[in-house]
Formats: sequence, C-alpha cells, structure tokens
Amino acid sequence: MNDPVNFSDIFSRSDLFVGIEAEKISDIFGFGSRAIYKSGATLFREGDPALKSYLVLKGRLKLSKLHEDGKEAIVRYINPGGLTAVVSVFKGKNYPVTAQAVGSSEVIGWDRETIMKLMAAYPQIAINSLRMVVERLDDIQRRYLELQTERVEQRIARSLLRMMKQSGRKIGEGVLIDFRLSRQDLADYAGTTLYTVSRTLSSWEKKGWITSGRKRIVVADPHALVAFTESG
Repeated sequence: MNDPVNFSDIFSRSDLFVGIEAEKISDIFGFGSRAIYKSGATLFREGDPALKSYLVLKGRLKLSKLHEDGKEAIVRYINPGGLTAVVSVFKGKNYPVTAQAVGSSEVIGWDRETIMKLMAAYPQIAINSLRMVVERLDDIQRRYLELQTERVEQRIARSLLRMMKQSGRKIGEGVLIDFRLSRQDLADYAGTTLYTVSRTLSSWEKKGWITSGRKRIVVADPHALVAFTESG
C-alpha cells in the first residue's frame, strides 16, 4: 500500500508555490487530476501534443530525448515538488521530451485550460513557472558548455554532484543518490558511453570517492569530486 502524499510538504518545497498562501493548497490541487505510474511507465512522449502540465507528488520523472540514431539522452530528473511540461500552456505545442516514472510515482496534472485559469487566479504561479523555465534553460546552457569544453570524467563528476544536490540523502557511507540510477542512466545523462562511466566509477571507488552497487551510487567524498571538476 502506498504511503499518503504529504501535500503541505509538497507545497512548502515546490518552487511553483513560492509566494502563495498555504491555505490555497486544496483549491489549487483540487483543480488537477492525480495519477500513479509504475516504474518505467511513460506519461508522455516526445513529439506528442502537449496537453497537460505535471507536478510530481511522489517518486520522480526522467525526461529524455532521442537522437536521430535512436540513442537516448537524459535531459533531467524531476523530483517531488517539481513541475514539468509547462509547454502545455501554449496551444499547438508538442512535448519536447519523453517523461517516464523512476520508481512508483504519483503526479497531479492540469490541462491547458485549467492551468491558464490557475495562472489568472494566482499570478504568482505564472511568475514562478517562468522563473523555473529560465533556470532550466540556464542549466541546459551550462551542460552544453561542459559537453563542449570539459573532459568526460569531469562531466561525470558534475552529473553525480547535480544528482546528489537534487536527490541526495545522508547515510553512514556518505550521500546516497536516492533513486535507482544505473550506470547506463548516468552515461546518458553525462553524454558518454557505458564503458567510460564504468571505468571512471571503478577508479573513483578505488580512491574512496564513491561506492556503488546495483543501480545505487553513494558519494563518499563530495569534496574530492568538486575538486576534480575544478581541475584543469
């Protein structure tokens, strides 16, 4: 049986609701439709008409794009409290990415007409949505620059640090990236190959920087990875 969603926690941690009174939470969530997706299930596919925006309540979503040769590139992960597919606000647009559930995930979705009504009733939602879109564009630009200028091992380190910052949980060994993350997923996110990721992680395990298991990575020495990203 799934644990109930703590809506107050989602409300407080989501950038979408910054500046909005907490007592409005039930009204805003009441306009949406909730759905639960099994791990690996697809919410929408790249190129499909953009019909809804989604807020993650539990679990997380993996957003990816396909290259012409069919290779997947992971664009980002959306954690609880995160919003995706704001493009649905604009009529006639298609989803630019594919969204899949990572672990059992629960979301709330608003269609275009509803999200437009919410933005009219709560202008701060429109402002916050725009801010989130700009921040993600900045992130994409930074990652593109890294892809062009940094060694692949530095990109892998930065990828782990990003995931640690967004989804890290402190445990005895260090900071656990708190979702199932395969080496192939990390390769798709960092823009490299499975062989390179496996070789790099094995080297870092010997140095004591990380520990890893089946789809599980713990950053044991974050400072070492930070220093490595800043090395020439």
